Order: sequence, then C-alpha cells, then structure tokens
Amino acid sequence: MSLLEIDGVTAAYDDIVALHGVTLQVEPGDVVAVLGANGAGKSTLLKTIMGLVPAREGTIRFESRQISGLKPHETMQRGITLCPEGRRLFADMTVAENIRIGAYRCKEPALLRARLDTLHAMFPKLAERERQLASSLSGGEQQMVAIARAMMSQPKLLLLDEPMLGLAPKMIHEVARLVKLINAEGIAVILVEQNAKLALKIAHRGYVLENGRVSLSGASGELLANDHVRKIYLGG
Repeated sequence: MSLLEIDGVTAAYDDIVALHGVTLQVEPGDVVAVLGANGAGKSTLLKTIMGLVPAREGTIRFESRQISGLKPHETMQRGITLCPEGRRLFADMTVAENIRIGAYRCKEPALLRARLDTLHAMFPKLAERERQLASSLSGGEQQMVAIARAMMSQPKLLLLDEPMLGLAPKMIHEVARLVKLINAEGIAVILVEQNAKLALKIAHRGYVLENGRVSLSGASGELLANDHVRKIYLGG
C-alpha cells in the first residue's frame, strides 16, 4: 500500500493551469525526488498536496484516505508537513522560538521537551544557537531551523521545497546528510530540488515535471542514466 497516491491531479492559479493530470506515488520510507526547470510545477505540486492550492481534478490519498480538499492544518494533522522554499523564518525571533512554532498544537510540556531533545540530537548546531535570533544565522543554519521546525510536527511525510537553494557547498552536503538522517528515522520525503544529481543520489525514486506534466519517472539509478535527464538536468 502506497503512503501517498496522487492520481490525475490538475491545479491552477486562476486561469493559469500549473499541473496537468499529474500521477505520482510515494511508498512508506521512500525519498522521492521531483525534478524540473523553474516553472515546471514542482512547488505547486507540494502546495497542492498540502492543501494550499486546491486540486481542480484528480484525487490525493494519504494512507488510503482522501485528503483532497482538506485545509493545510488538517493535512498536517494527518501527518504531512511542508518545509517551504525560502525558509520563511521569523527573523526577530530566536532559533528556539522558531522551532517551537512547528509544534504549536502540542500542549504537553513533557512531550514538547522530548521532541526538542530529539531534534537537538539530530541538529546539534541548533542546540548551541537556540537563544540567537534567526536573522543572525547563516543561510545554511536558517535552513536547518526551517527543517527542524517542520520536524516538530512529527510528520510521516516531509515535503522539502528547494532546501539547498543558495547554500554554500559545505552546507548543501550538510542538508543532504540531514535528509538521509530524517529518512533513516522512517519518515518519507518528497524532495523538490534544482540540484538534480544530488537529489537523485539521495532519493529512491524520481519524477521529472515538464510544463506541469510528469514526463519521466523511475528508480533514481535509471533517471541518472537517462540520456534526456543527463542532457537537460545533469549538464551532460
């Protein structure tokens, strides 16, 4: 049984159709890479799964239950969390305050502390900087805060939108390491990423979106060896 099943989904912004009959699956414990050029519909796909953009056609099922039409907070309650492009932290709040926002529905102090302890073990640099303002961190550190905030809701499926965008090479590999670490905890991931080669090395499977349609899909190794993917997305 697939964890997430997207079948023939179409989504649009007013009269501009961004997704055309997209079909995609995520199996439990998988990392799935979604590749494509700017404007291909990658971010729209994640927003549609989350309920930020309504699906005009098709169905989205999570754990065999229909989630099409749910509001974002209802989708999150089912076990899906979006870490958006651009991090979107509160710059005048501390690292700890930003992270705690991800567990705003958690009212039990002991449970909140346990979640924070787990994340501090996973993100030791953030434990050292928890009293610093988010604005004082580097881009890579801010991305870690954004991912940690998403993890505070204890998702079963984490949607990552361009987590490596604009980062220094060292931090790119640190984020890649964290994605693998998160996945090792049994959390499935959909990774939207411009760095196609690295994304496919992390992922189990991949999908290529072109003009809002799935043009290719398959195991990561197959896509890495595909001539079209190599020419358009891997630079040779």
